[in-house]
Amino acid sequence: MHKIILLNLGTLLFVSCQSRKFKDIVYHKSADNVDLKLNIFVPNKAENKKLPVLIFVHGGNWNSGNKDQYGFFGRNFAKKEVITVLPEYTLSPKANIDEMTTEIAAAVKWVQKNIAEYHGDTKNIFVTGHSAGAQLVTNAVLNPKFGIDEQSIAGIILNDAAGIDMKDYLETYPPTAKDDYLATWSNNPENWYQASPINFLDENSPPFLIYVGLKTYPSITTANQHFLKKLNEFQPEVQPIFLNKKHIPMILQYFFPWSDRFDETKSFMQKNGK
Repeated sequence: MHKIILLNLGTLLFVSCQSRKFKDIVYHKSADNVDLKLNIFVPNKAENKKLPVLIFVHGGNWNSGNKDQYGFFGRNFAKKEVITVLPEYTLSPKANIDEMTTEIAAAVKWVQKNIAEYHGDTKNIFVTGHSAGAQLVTNAVLNPKFGIDEQSIAGIILNDAAGIDMKDYLETYPPTAKDDYLATWSNNPENWYQASPINFLDENSPPFLIYVGLKTYPSITTANQHFLKKLNEFQPEVQPIFLNKKHIPMILQYFFPWSDRFDETKSFMQKNGK
């Protein structure tokens, strides 16, 4: 669960004529009354279509990163006829885990209410995240305190997810000021429980597609093992796709439009579309 440092690879890409970007749309206000924004990538020639939607939440150990580093993700999925939404959220130490998750839940609700204006199919909204982003968006959907009907989400895609069994991790490694973990998680085990998506899996949980890097951090490997064991009680057919990659390359692979991840994700969407 080390801090992720990504170069702004979006600046290295050629401008694509295959999609349109709607930048910095306000979706909510933070607890400090700051506008929270998102970017939407829409395929060209989307008119008269109802396209699947993918909400992507970036990682960064809950205290780093921003949505604009991941334009390559949005553009490449838009090329595959998937409307892609990248929300920002307030980072630690300015926000704690509950506040971050509340913001991501607000982004999901905004998409559910507004994405039809961008030719998105409101019945086929999928969510995904890398690392900390996977924890945030999965908990926003599964934990009922955030007010999302989990059955209104067509599927969840975990990419080398961190923190999905955070209570177990913090019981072994209590939070300190390092990496802003005290500010993020507090010393209260109930907060750790509420922030751990594993605790809210049930028979109504959306279908899952799970990626895990074979060279990722041990804490992520362990958390995914725990999560899968619990998930298989309700979705016994789910097995992770293991990739021979370290943690950061698990998201960088989406830089390349020929990655198998795009076809796998589209297949998952088609199988679980409503």
